[in-house]
Amino acid sequence: MAMTYHPFEIIGADRPSRWLVTCDHASNCVPPFVNGGSLGLAQGDMERHIAYDVGAAGVARALAKQLDAPAILSNFSRLVIDPNRGEDDPTLLMRLYDGTVIPGNRNTDAAEREKRLDACYRPYHDAIDRLASRRDDTVILSIHSYTPQLAGRPPRPWHIGILHATDDRLARPLMRRLRNEPDLCIGENQPYGGHLPGDAIDTHAIAHGRLNVLVEFRNDLIDDEAHQHLWANRIAPILQAALSDADQPVLT
Repeated sequence: MAMTYHPFEIIGADRPSRWLVTCDHASNCVPPFVNGGSLGLAQGDMERHIAYDVGAAGVARALAKQLDAPAILSNFSRLVIDPNRGEDDPTLLMRLYDGTVIPGNRNTDAAEREKRLDACYRPYHDAIDRLASRRDDTVILSIHSYTPQLAGRPPRPWHIGILHATDDRLARPLMRRLRNEPDLCIGENQPYGGHLPGDAIDTHAIAHGRLNVLVEFRNDLIDDEAHQHLWANRIAPILQAALSDADQPVLT
């Protein structure tokens, strides 16, 4: 008997923390209703950063445990449909990524796009909305990872990137504390800018006035379970301290 497909996983729904950990690109799963479970890419490509955020799911799980917080992880590849894009974003459904053509997306029409939105994207966002609404002071922590080098581009030196939009109430104290760690290279809005209209942080945090931060780990640092736990254990108390700072901002 075939197992029922679920577009997301929730961990620790009853955990009491005000933190909510999200992982938009947790999985490289292609659901069975999408081209029979394949996008026409070699398995090696499906294991790359183009299909999901390598190591991010393990860090998100470990951080959620450390923070005693619920976590929600997507269960579909960003190449199926990208949950960290607005529905009107032209990169919502990618046909080419980092030099790789996505055969299963080449001839995708409006009906197929809508099917993927209904089956994957919208249920995931509805679930985030429910979790974020469980208390009035929810803080959204979005966990991502990035490749050390894109094809034809220079190497990326940062260990961690802190992404934020105009609401930097949590990002600022977090960066201050991380920059006190002498062995870390911290990027602000690196390797990407911190705001896309309609992205997950915009939708679930900024639109509701919720404290938020998006943390990007360089994926070669978190490519196995031991290192995922190592980084989660290191970052969790820094996140807690930064949240305390954000709740009691320093007057200047």
